[in-house]
Formats: sequence, structure tokens, C-alpha cells
Amino acid sequence: MAKVFITREIPDAGIKLLKDAGHEVDVSEKNGVLTKEELIEALKKKEYDAVLSLLTDKIDTDIYDAVPSAKIFANYAVGFNNIDVEEAKKRGITITNTPGVLTNTVAEHTAGLILSIAMRIPEGDRFTRANEYKGWEPMLLLGMNLKGKTLGVVGAGRIGSVVAQIMTKGFGMKIIYFDIKQNEEFESATEGEFRESVEEVLKEADVVTLHVPLLDSTRHLINKERLEMMKPTAYLVNSSRGAVIDEKALVEVLREKKIAGAALDVFENEPALSPGLSELENVVLTPHIASATKETRSKMSEIAAGNIIEFLEGRTPPNII
Repeated sequence: MAKVFITREIPDAGIKLLKDAGHEVDVSEKNGVLTKEELIEALKKKEYDAVLSLLTDKIDTDIYDAVPSAKIFANYAVGFNNIDVEEAKKRGITITNTPGVLTNTVAEHTAGLILSIAMRIPEGDRFTRANEYKGWEPMLLLGMNLKGKTLGVVGAGRIGSVVAQIMTKGFGMKIIYFDIKQNEEFESATEGEFRESVEEVLKEADVVTLHVPLLDSTRHLINKERLEMMKPTAYLVNSSRGAVIDEKALVEVLREKKIAGAALDVFENEPALSPGLSELENVVLTPHIASATKETRSKMSEIAAGNIIEFLEGRTPPNII
């Protein structure tokens, strides 16, 4: 019987899998994110064989030192920028993630963000709740039609592809995209047209949606200079990683109405927002919930647990990084 520590409460499906496999499972009792010191303290209580970590956990040298008995960290996320993978390699520690399962859910949420900001739905909701609605007006809260407009996709992976399919097949948008290389599969599924640079996409698109991992090369990929390349009528949407956008620059551009608006599910310094962001009317904000459906979060739990079970039984986990 192996000992497994889970850094935060997750759906029961994965926990049940671990227990049914005969393992001892401890779940953090704190209702919230563990500080680094709290995580180290928790990991030192037992000789854990595996750790199921969350995106909010910074897994680095200090964490590895705190639990030298753990040879697998199963991340409950697709991204793994919270984990020092290179240090894990040096120590012979296996790192896994939960890819694939999030694709449709995040894509649907992204489509919802696009609709929300372009049609000014949250703004209209706030307006109505504040008892400002006095009757129909021809110029009240005018939005933008999506049919015939251009969607620029930055990052032509699985999520970006599904977003493009939803928006072209469901709403009649034209698709252009940029990625580090041309993607024929993406083009076949979306009738999308490749652009040679991010700048070309930003200049041409009416809506730009970001679907890139957070790497050194993508941190502040969307900076002030590039934001100012966008049309003044264009919208920016991000459901990838917050630090892909220079949030301070975005606030400035939104405040000056150099672009029409933005819709964000992720933030540069989560959970903190850049000063002034929440005060702007031309922005839609959701609290990192793009994958937050019961079905998806439960499946993520199962996948993370399955990675641990496979490893502990001497097999290679299916989602090894």
C-alpha cells in the first residue's frame, strides 16, 4: 500500500480510484491554496510515495526536498508551468498531467467569452440589475455581429482548433491563425488561413483568442506594442495562461479604448488583478473556470489518479511529461 497526498480537495472520482487500488490517501484539510510553507509541512508528516498537485502549487526544489520518497507528481491540469520539470528529471521524478479532457470544455467557455464581450452581455446584465434600464433605445449597448468577422487564433492546438470550429461553423466567422509552424489538420477542420506572425493576426482579426502554453517565449507575448497593433474595434480573449498578456499594458489600452474590449479567464498574478482591471466596463472577467464543469473536473480527477496508479504498479503513466 502506497501513501498519496493530494494538495487540495478534488472530485471524489479520483480519490475513490486510488483507495480502490489499495492506497492510503490524505487530502489537505485546508479549504484553499496551501502556502509553500504549509505544503512542505504537510508533505513531511509521512513518507508519501506520490503527490497529486494542483496548478496553484509551486513544485520546486524545496518541495522535492520535503518529500524525497515521492517519485511521481501528478498535476491536476493540462499545463505544468507550476512544476520545475528539469529538476524533476535530474532527480528521477515522474511528472504527469491531464491533457485532452479539457479541450471541449475550455473551448466552449472561450466561445462564451467571445459572445459575452462582443454582445456586451455582462455589461447589459449589470446595467439592468442596477435599475438603469428605462426602456428600449436604438443606441443602447451596441455590440458587434460575429458573422463575417475574422477570428484570429494564436496557438493552433486542440483547444484553439475546437474554438475555431465552433466560431466558424456556428457563427460564420472567418479563421486566421498563427503557430510556430503551419498546421494542415487545423486548416482542414476550420478552413483557417495561416499567418506568418502574431503581428499579422493582431492587425487583421476582429477577435483574437489566445491558446498558447506559458513558456519563456510566450510570457508577455501580447505586450503594449502588439496590443496597439489591434483594430480599435477588436476584442482580445484569453483562456490559456494569464502571463501571456502584459496585464498592466492591457489595462492601459482598454482604459484608453485603443481596443474595444477583452475577456479573460486567467490573470498574470492570480488571484490578484492588475490595478484598474476590475473597474473597466469593457472587460469580462471569469475566475479561471474555463474547465469548470462537473464532467470535466471529475474526469481530470480520474486521469490524475490513474497516472499515479499506473506508476505505482510499475507501468509508464499514459500522460507522462
